Order: sequence, then structure tokens, then C-alpha cells
Amino acid sequence: MPILQWMTRDRDLKAADTVPYRLLERDAALSVGEAASGNMLIQGDNLEALKSLLPYYRGQVKCIYIDPPYNTRSAFEHYDDSLEHSEWLAMMYPRLELLRELLAEGGSIWVSIDDNEGHYLKVLMDEVFGRANFIDTIIWEKADSPRNSARQFSSDHDFILAYSRQSAWQPFRLPRTEAANSIYSNPDDDPRGPWLPGDPFANKPYSKGLYTIVGPTGRSFKPPEGRYWRISEERLRELDSDGRVWWGPNGSARPSLKRYLAEVSDLVPRTLWKRDEVGSNRTSKNEMRSLFPDEASFDTPKPEAVIQRVLQVASRPGDLVLDSFLGSGTTAAVAHKMGRRWIGIEMGDHAVTHCAPRLRKVIEGEQGGISKTLGWQGGGGFDFYRLGDPVFDTDGTIAADIGFATLAAHIWFSETEVPSPAGGAEFGASPFLGAYDGAGLALLYNGILGDKRVSGGNVLTRTTLAMVRAAAGDFAGPITIYGEANRLGADTLKAERITFKQTPYDVRAR
Repeated sequence: MPILQWMTRDRDLKAADTVPYRLLERDAALSVGEAASGNMLIQGDNLEALKSLLPYYRGQVKCIYIDPPYNTRSAFEHYDDSLEHSEWLAMMYPRLELLRELLAEGGSIWVSIDDNEGHYLKVLMDEVFGRANFIDTIIWEKADSPRNSARQFSSDHDFILAYSRQSAWQPFRLPRTEAANSIYSNPDDDPRGPWLPGDPFANKPYSKGLYTIVGPTGRSFKPPEGRYWRISEERLRELDSDGRVWWGPNGSARPSLKRYLAEVSDLVPRTLWKRDEVGSNRTSKNEMRSLFPDEASFDTPKPEAVIQRVLQVASRPGDLVLDSFLGSGTTAAVAHKMGRRWIGIEMGDHAVTHCAPRLRKVIEGEQGGISKTLGWQGGGGFDFYRLGDPVFDTDGTIAADIGFATLAAHIWFSETEVPSPAGGAEFGASPFLGAYDGAGLALLYNGILGDKRVSGGNVLTRTTLAMVRAAAGDFAGPITIYGEANRLGADTLKAERITFKQTPYDVRAR
């Protein structure tokens, strides 16, 4: 498969591995609404934030939507969108790698972009997510009038590239609209309700598809040259006797098979998203002005209805949604109104000045965007986080002030490669962290056994082993135990089916 080459590619391929795990520190003053909602607004570099989320959310995110800088070589107010091409690729590659790690097996990722980097992004995502997992390219009609100052063409659209984690991914269908239903009618007062005349012919050869049939007025009909009846003559007569064939108002037209509105399914998503359905740039700017009437608007926000369409196709209520280029906070706002759990990451000060206030308004029941369509009345909550210190020092050892629950979450993730149960919330009450795939995992650290002396309770002895066994309850399988030192002999470890690993040296930082 062809791959992109750029100046720093070899270094950038390893960039995600060298990013430190950082603590996520909750800011109670900026957190709003219901406690333990599971919704997270994170301020900080999104590469480091994504890495910090891995021990808790790897493989858990159902839908990712991002709207990264388009690299248009123009400086926007809230971020620098003038990266050189190689720098843009270097910025995107490790972030896409980490996003793929966070994506659930049945999940999908949607990336807004324009022509400046869109075709390069396609090749980059082919490499990271796999070409077989490319879903489609969405065309969003962003402009509602031509820009006469354009040097060559007035750009009317942006792209949204969609990829899945697995090639078997299927979209959820969209609810039917009044416009879609309006083409159905009932000229013959059929008791089954409105219907649409369907083409009775097929292009592919059908063994029972070549015959002549006589209509109610005695007129004969046969398929056009090179075509066939879609169904057999026997089946056509059965449908006709049931009133499911339309011969025209006078009974002399060629037969049409009725397709009833009551029997059709929801709508298959289409790749052209028109502004009269999901809004335009003007729509999104008006939405921002209504939220922040006294402040300058973002230059490139997306209408809430665009994000709503993505989430309708790619998620269901209760699913986890992630946006690591949160910008003005639209994805989090829409996910919240639609009953999804969400994580939003934004680096700049507007995580505080725009995103947090906007989401507070959502919780309070603001009626902009899609609120009235959904009947949104408010509720819920979110926790605001900032990136704290690295969990590991530059030499890979555990930082001195790391608590038990944080280290436990990282050890669990490094041993199992799956997120910690309940997002790590249960760690801190017991040295036994749990069992996975038939093996247990325990940590002696930070006085978890009640002994606050230096190294107290952090050394594996017969006493601490008995306490670990008691904490494990009915689990009788092999256990890997992390601790500062081991006082048990090799024969005892073998007999007890214990694998000892020493902290900090055996804790894998990356």
C-alpha cells in the first residue's frame, strides 16, 4: 500500500510512544452539574491527554469526531492554522494512532477537512486505520452563497472522512423526514395507506422474468428490450389480486409494484449533506453569536446539526463520544443533548472561556442549535480536568507523589492491555486489583495494607501474601504481585503460583 513520506516521518512514527502518561487533575470550580456523570472536559495538549486516557478508555470510544486545523496558511484568532505541510502531517500522525487505540471494535472516526490537506489525510488514515476500513467521504455544503472575492472558485463544501475500526461496521439509519415521506400518496384509497409506485423491471436475467401479461383493460405488457420482469407472472398476479399492483388511474398503464410507506425502513445515510438539512457556516456562526453575543465568534465552527448527523449514524444513547480538537465545544454540547457520554479535549484558554461556559449553558437547558428539535430541557453534568505531572519520571521510574489508584490503573493497563474496570474508580480499597483472562493482579504500594511506614506493607511476605489472598476472595488462580521487595523464596512463589514484579523497575512506563 502506498504511504506518505515527509521530512520527520521516522521520528513521528514513534512520537506516540515517547509521550508521557500524565495525571488528570479535576478542577472542582469548573466542574458542573451531576457528580460522576462520566463526561470529561480536559484542558491540555491533546496528544498528552489522549495518552493519559489510554489506561482508562482504550477500546471504549464508540464515535470519534475531530475538526483539526485545516492548514490553510492563515492565522486564526484562537489557534495557529499556518503549519507547514510536513509539520501538519507530523502533528496528525501520532494523534491518529492514539485515537485508533481508544476506538472501540465497533466504533468509527469522522474527520472534517478541506482540500488543503484532505487528500494527504486520506492516505495517512489509510495507513493508520487500514484502507479496508475506509467508510466514505461525506460532502458537507458549508456555504449558502458564493464568495465573489475568491481568486478561482468559491468553495461550497468541506469533507468529512469516515473510517471504522473494523470493516464490518454498519451505520445506523436516519429517521425518516417529512420530505422523504411527502413523495408517497394514495390515489386509489388503499387501506394500507400511502404508497410509491416501484419499477417492475430488472436488468439482470431472471428465468421467470420473460412473459406477457394482460392488464385490466385488456392491454398487453412485456419487458422492454434487454430487461426482465422483477418477479414471476404467478407472483405478479398474486400481488394484483391483493391490490398491490397499480395499473394507472384508468387501468391501462404498465403495472407498477406498490411500495408502502408503512413498510419502508428508516433512511440509509447519504454522502451529500446539504445546508438546508444540517446547516451551513452561517448557521454555526449564528449559533455561536447567540451563545456569546459580546465576544468574537470562532472562524470555523460546525453547526450542531452536522455533529448530530454524525452521532445519529455512528452512535446510540449511552455510547462514549470523543473530540480531541474540541474548539468551541460543539461536539460535547451535541453529544450531551443526545444522551451520549462524552470526552472533549481543548488546549487553549477557550477551554475555560468558551467550552466550559457553553456546556454549563447546555446543562442549564439552553435552547439554541438542536435543543428544540430534541426537546432538550437541560440536566446532567461534566468534570473539568487539567493535565498534571507525568506519572513516570524521565528515567521511567514512578514519580514520588503518584497515588495508589493512579499507579494501579497503569499497571492494570500495562498487564492486560485493556482499560481498568469502572475507569479505575474502584482502585484504592484493596491490594487485589482484579482478575483478567484467568490471572490475578495485585499491587503493594503507598500503604494500601494500612502500614504507613516507609516500605511498610509494600514488601511481599507471607503476611502480606495472606492479606492479598484474603482480598482476592474466591479467586484461586495465579497472581502477579507488584511490590517494592520480595521476601519469599523461589519455591514458595512457585507453589503459590505467584509472579513477583518489583516497583518501580518492572512497571512499564510505555
